[in-house]
Amino acid sequence: MTFPTELKYTADHAWIRLEGDIATVGITDFAQEQLSDIVYVEVETVGSTLAKDTIFGTVEAIKTISDLFMPMSGEVLTFHEALIKKPEMVNTDPYGEGWMIQIKISAPQEWDNLLSASDYQSLINA
Repeated sequence: MTFPTELKYTADHAWIRLEGDIATVGITDFAQEQLSDIVYVEVETVGSTLAKDTIFGTVEAIKTISDLFMPMSGEVLTFHEALIKKPEMVNTDPYGEGWMIQIKISAPQEWDNLLSASDYQSLINA
């Protein structure tokens, strides 16, 4: 399992990479491993401004469906549409090609409340 140190994490197993006021969001290596084979990713919130911890979509694995939560408040700008045809990219490359959405953040101060890689590892006992 990997935990890139340049990312921040949430207790809901999301990761976020911030570049200016645009953030890329996905689920962690731990989350995809727990879900197992991901077969579908749904995001119908593009264009919506959502608060931190609000559901922005769902991920469906063979045995379960899980909600996806906003790690920071902001407007959902894009959904990684390649996941429609290849949802397994979340399993094979969760921090790269398996990203899910990009958001324009509206509350930059929330960044400081996210977990570091080591804090996230402690949370999941990795």
